[in-house]
Amino acid sequence: MPNLLHIDSSANPKTSASRELTRLFATTWLEAGDDRAVSYRDLHADPVPHISDAGLHYAPRLRVDAENPDPAAEALQAELIAEVATADAVVIGAPMYNWSIPSSLKAWIDHIHVLGTTAPYDTPDQPFAGIPVVVVSSRGLTYGAGSKDEGLDHTIPPLVHVLGTALGMKVDVVTSDLTLVGRIAALDPLTEQSTASASDARNKVIELARQI
Repeated sequence: MPNLLHIDSSANPKTSASRELTRLFATTWLEAGDDRAVSYRDLHADPVPHISDAGLHYAPRLRVDAENPDPAAEALQAELIAEVATADAVVIGAPMYNWSIPSSLKAWIDHIHVLGTTAPYDTPDQPFAGIPVVVVSSRGLTYGAGSKDEGLDHTIPPLVHVLGTALGMKVDVVTSDLTLVGRIAALDPLTEQSTASASDARNKVIELARQI
């Protein structure tokens, strides 16, 4: 049975743009086959703790004597890794918070990126290699090429590097820009651009969900 791992990290449970888009992805993906299933993890409602011991960054064989993680922490890490390893596809809601990744999502990343286990260190193994992952990022402003804030997006680049380069996953990115339009009066002249960005994001989400 094909399984989608659906992850949200927005602190806004009601009107979040990233949640709306990941939900659309999951719904579209389910509609593509009667035998499909979705596993859901809400990192805001049920947060993953921050790494409690530096040893969790490494496979057990690579830890030094001072690194001795609690067995419960190791069990949680193993559970999170297994969720990705058994997924046929992953969709991640990654809203931009202060130009970067929500801390809840960063904690999850720190648990699944493990040198010598999921990322190469003394071996080339990448057990997540080839798993398609769609990163959905909502941003209050615009950060594309030629924009005033170009280069200030510290959400997408690290996720693409960790998930794609280090873990070997097949990464696609969907962005919805100008989500602060309607909240900040100074952005009202950009309403049309905001609406277009949201529409483009929805179309791309549907397209990717049908392809994967």
